[in-house]
Order: sequence, then structure tokens, then C-alpha cells
Amino acid sequence: MPIRHDRASRKLWTTLALIGGLAVFATTAQAVEAGPDATGPGYEYYRVGNVDAPTPKPVAPGFALLGGGDWPVALFKRFVQQAGGGHIVVLRARGGRELQDEIYQDVGGVQSVETLVIHDEEAAEDPKLLSIIAHADGIFFGGGDQSNYVRLWKGTSLNRALDAHVTAGKPLGGTSAGLAILGGYVYGCLDTVSLTSDEALKNPTGGGVTLVRDFLHLPYLSKVITDSHFAIRHRLGRLVTWVGRLTQEENDVTITGLGIDEGTGLWMDSAGIGTFYNEGQGYAWLVRPMKKPATIVAGKPLTYSAFQVVGIDPRSSLDLKTFKVIRPAFQQTVAVNRGAMTSNPEH
Repeated sequence: MPIRHDRASRKLWTTLALIGGLAVFATTAQAVEAGPDATGPGYEYYRVGNVDAPTPKPVAPGFALLGGGDWPVALFKRFVQQAGGGHIVVLRARGGRELQDEIYQDVGGVQSVETLVIHDEEAAEDPKLLSIIAHADGIFFGGGDQSNYVRLWKGTSLNRALDAHVTAGKPLGGTSAGLAILGGYVYGCLDTVSLTSDEALKNPTGGGVTLVRDFLHLPYLSKVITDSHFAIRHRLGRLVTWVGRLTQEENDVTITGLGIDEGTGLWMDSAGIGTFYNEGQGYAWLVRPMKKPATIVAGKPLTYSAFQVVGIDPRSSLDLKTFKVIRPAFQQTVAVNRGAMTSNPEH
């Protein structure tokens, strides 16, 4: 079964309703309201497990790209295996210990999980925080608002420590806002208002199209911009717009969009081969320019000649070195004319 981020809350209130005891309420309420294990300049720190235990198995590289919502458990177990069953660090800008407890209790197979909730850029230079990052066997970025990650981490010692983690051959992953920062290009959401597809297509140079460069540096993703909650939030139009903007600004038609549906994820191995996981429905969506960059005029709706949208499901294999998909779930040719998108299935 997929893991839900509100599972702990549902279990708590179901138990209270069934038992109805005031003592039980007091005990569980105390646990829920428990504060962080420690604090530092601009951050809170939580942990579960034994952070001093040795890592049982060798650590190997790999990347978990999750689309938000429920987790495919099999994918997260693979992430844990690549971390050698050792020590996972969760980075986020809001929330508390709930994500780490789900990893430790529901996924399992790790020695410890630590969480750093970062609120201030001062935290990104803190020696204690950086030592926790250096000790991590695997690092995972939680959801929320990626503008916090960009503003508080970019160009800092933490940013460099995250790149060093990848260079050292350790696994990294993220979901939702955490997925957004994994590509070589990032939708920064710097106005903190989530851009809709309709807004992007009508005004591709508008103030809400905030594209960020030179943040994290992951192998095989340097030409990629990602998006999550993809089909359910109708995000194809905005991903198409970002790719159009980037191909024009960089004069590079190899720049590619990767959208991932809720409840699904893509595992990328050390050779750049992507394997898709879901537990029911959902796809990954590859947006590929075909011939030339988009022609974008400030203040005008997007017009973009034909390009491909390729669907990826568990039967598919994606080579991120070439963006070739073996056994695609579907293929479409899509075009945009004055902000209106049309598509034709390929047979």
C-alpha cells in the first residue's frame, strides 16, 4: 500500500475514537506536540533511531524523483537500499518529524532518520547542520514551497555540501517542491504563488514564470526541468511554457521537461537509466522539443511549433543520457498556437 503523509494523524484519531479514554488522549497529544530534539540558528532538528550506528551495507548512487502525494513504497525501499540501510537526512522548510517517522517506521530498514527544518539562511552556514549533512548516507527533500529552498540554500555552504553528497556517490531524492529543485533548471515559484498552465501559456514572459539556474548539479539532469502533481493539477501547459522559454533563452533544443504524477516516482540509477514506479495509476511525462526553440514575444501568448510528449509507465525504460524511451505508455505530438494547446496521438 502507498504511504500517506497524514497516516499518523489518521491512526491517532481512529485510536482515540475507538478507545475514548482521556488518558490515551493526553499521552498521544503529548507525543504529537513534542518539540524538536534540538534547535540551531534558523532551524529545528529532529531524529529517530541510532545516529551513531555503523551503516550496514555499502552506499551507492541513485536518485528518487517523486511526484507528490502518496509514495510508491517499492521506490522508497530502493532509495533506502542505495543508502546502505544507514542514515537518512530529511531537509524541509516547514513541518516537523512526521516524514522521518514514516520513513523509519513504515519503510524501515534504516539505522536512523534525521530532519532539518530550515527557516533562515543563517542555518545554511551552521557547522553542526553541515556535519549532519556530511554524515548522511541518503538525503531527501520534502514538499512545501521550493522558493524557500532557493532563497535559503542557493550559493551557500549547504548548497555546496549537497553537491558534495552527490559527487561522493550517495543517493538523493525529493518529492513535490523537493522534486522541483533536482533539475538543472528549476521553477523557483519565487512569487510564492503557484503558476497555472493557463497563466503560463497566456503570458510566458510574465512575472510568475520564475526560472532558476545553477542550483543543484545532478548527473543526467543538467538539461531537465521537473514538475510534480502533474496530471491532477493540469500542469502540462506550464511545463511546456518553461521548456519553450528555456530553449529560446539558452538556444538549446535538448532542454527537456519531466512531469511526474502524484503517487508515482522515477528512480534514476548511476548510468542515467530511469525506472518508473506507481501503485495504481499515473505516469511520468517527457516534454521534448523537436526542431527549434520557441519564439516568445514579451506580453504575447505562447506559440510553439510541434514537439513530443511521451508517457512513461512501469513497463517503460527512460535513458536520461539521450531521453529515449523504450516501450512508452503513449506518445503525442503537441503544438501551441496563441496560448491554445492541441495534441495528436501518435500510432
